[in-house]
Order: sequence, then structure tokens, then C-alpha cells
Amino acid sequence: QVQLVESGGGLVQGGGSLRLSCAASGRTFNSYRMGWFRQAPGKEREFVAAISRSGGSTHYKDSVTGRFTISRDNAKNMVYLQMNSLKPEDTAVYYCAAAQGLAWKDEPEYDYWGQGTQVTVSP
Repeated sequence: QVQLVESGGGLVQGGGSLRLSCAASGRTFNSYRMGWFRQAPGKEREFVAAISRSGGSTHYKDSVTGRFTISRDNAKNMVYLQMNSLKPEDTAVYYCAAAQGLAWKDEPEYDYWGQGTQVTVSP
């Protein structure tokens, strides 16, 4: 089992940047594929980005490609989401998730979830 704790959210002006962090417990962090999801008010939770166990492969939601970068540090049990050129439509609660299987974008394939961190982007 793995426990996930997100941090780094906050209020930022449009065009600004934030870096989200997700700290994972346990000694088998590198056996999990990791993902970031987000949920805006009144909307369903959606996929944002995912990274393979080694960090060598990444996948992104189309609307964040070129602006967001997911990365991981297996030695520190950390996964990050660097968000640049933020837009008001990026406002949401961002969740870190861990998958034991071959999940990329499918939420049901993720086994463990953090509590979320709020990101608010002002116009």
C-alpha cells in the first residue's frame, strides 16, 4: 500500500507557474505508474498527466501539452507537476494517484489517491 500527500497548490495569476509535489510512502514507489488528475467545480475528475515507473515515458492531456511537465524522483519517492503558462481554466483540485498496473489515462485503473491540492488561477 502507498500513501500520497500533495502540496504546492495556491493562487496564481494567469500566465504564472506552480510546481505541485506528491510525496509517497512505502519502499516500492518505483513499482507504481504515477498520474496527476484534476477536478474543477461542477465537473468530473479528469486526467492531466502520467509517468512510467522509470520516468522514461510520459502522457499528457492535450490542453496541457507544452505547458505542464510531469517528473519523478524514485530515490526520494516524489512525483512532480510543473505547470507553466497557467490559465483560469486550469483552476481545480489536483490529485496525485498511483497505479500498480498499466494505467495511463483511465481513472479506475489507479489504486491509490492523495487528498488533493487546490490550484486557483486568476484572470
